Amino acid sequence: MSQGGAVAREAAKPQDRGWAWMVLLAAVLLQGLTLGFPSCIGVFFTDLQHDFQASNSETSWFPSIMVAVLHGGGPLCSILVKRFGCRFAVMLGGLLSGVGMVSSSFCQSISQLYLTAGLITGLGSCFSFQAGVTMLGYYFVRWRTLANAMASTGVSLGFTLWPLLSQYLLDEMGWRNTFLIFGGILLNCCVCGAIMRPVHLASESPLESPKPAEEPGRRAEGAQLSNGTSPHPELQQQTRRTACFQMLQKYLAFDIFCRNKGYQIYTIGVTWMMMGFALPHVYLVPYAIQNGVEERRAALLISVIGLINIFIRPFTGLLSGHRVFTGRRIYLFSLAVLLCGLSNFICVISAEFSVLIIYCVILSIAMSGIGALTFQVLMDVVEMDRFSSALGLFTVLESITLLIGPPLTGLLVDITSDFHYVFYNSSFFLISAALFMGLSFCALEKKNKSKEASKVPLDNHSRYQYNEMPTEPLSETQSPPVVVYITSI
Repeated sequence: MSQGGAVAREAAKPQDRGWAWMVLLAAVLLQGLTLGFPSCIGVFFTDLQHDFQASNSETSWFPSIMVAVLHGGGPLCSILVKRFGCRFAVMLGGLLSGVGMVSSSFCQSISQLYLTAGLITGLGSCFSFQAGVTMLGYYFVRWRTLANAMASTGVSLGFTLWPLLSQYLLDEMGWRNTFLIFGGILLNCCVCGAIMRPVHLASESPLESPKPAEEPGRRAEGAQLSNGTSPHPELQQQTRRTACFQMLQKYLAFDIFCRNKGYQIYTIGVTWMMMGFALPHVYLVPYAIQNGVEERRAALLISVIGLINIFIRPFTGLLSGHRVFTGRRIYLFSLAVLLCGLSNFICVISAEFSVLIIYCVILSIAMSGIGALTFQVLMDVVEMDRFSSALGLFTVLESITLLIGPPLTGLLVDITSDFHYVFYNSSFFLISAALFMGLSFCALEKKNKSKEASKVPLDNHSRYQYNEMPTEPLSETQSPPVVVYITSI
């Protein structure tokens, strides 16, 4: 073997070494630039209301659209990654995000802001974040869990830094110039995408840029054309229907939702939870300012949430990974959601800055549990070979409630002129979702145990869990799934 052959073998296995750590750094930056960005929108809430003469409900549509598209654009990003590859999707997302925020600085109405900052920037952030996470899966095999945990710290860094930067720039140059600068900052997603060069196998075929699968019936049509006959119109129509159905089945797993009770309960519970989960992030800063807290100190509240997340989220992830909690992570998740809901009553008691700091600390601890467990629980209740499809439906449904939750609460605040209803609403949705998931899974587990007890020997404890699937790491010879897109909370 020549030296060139040895070099080729090394280039064919870039996972877990060398350039993979640069890709991890790029993923950390991407998560801070994309998932962390919506945390600063509350800083501009009062100024946007004043300049556009908009109500609380009208103004809250702007961050709601951004977050909903960021979470719900997963299936579209999945198709884009499969067609053009991760690197292209990340760089396209960075371009869209930058253009969206630059355009937002010239908006003359709140409805224009919905399109530019809400839809365009949200979609760009979705492409950059989810394609970046997918690329991380190609570069890390043995250390994939560690890499994803380290990359998620970017979200907490974004939560910490974006509000502080936003308040400083807002005070110095106003929201329009701040949005213009944000457009330039978000263009750095393109730089992160450039770092994520495609992984090549020994055959020199890009691992992250697979050829699109042939549509069902395409081969049959080709065979007919080669015989000199054209396909029948009814056959063509049926083929298109089949292809459409299979695409929906692949990216939006309705069959799993109908068949898997655990997935059904969890998806409904999280979708309901999202009606109240985002409310404090949108309204906490305006609430504090209305109650006499200085603007700079009010912006600091969101940063406190992000700072604590940096330290608590990895600890929560390690704790939930202990074998004691195997098959019981849903109860830890429900407990975190319940704590998140109960913490909102602190804001109702008092709006003093010291009290709000205590609220942010407790809320951040609860959020760390939710963020660390959301997708781990989903992996527990769904087979891993269908995880990508199940995640598609999961993110689309939760994005709907993320979209409508803040505007509906804003409408209630407009009617009552009382910001306390923000936290009442949030508590109602979070507490009811926690009780629903916890009690439903408890009943489902008892039902499964009674069924298994009548079919298998009593000492077969492994089958008593609620459809938990083992998740063993892939070997280096196995390639990761073509598209696995993961959102973070």
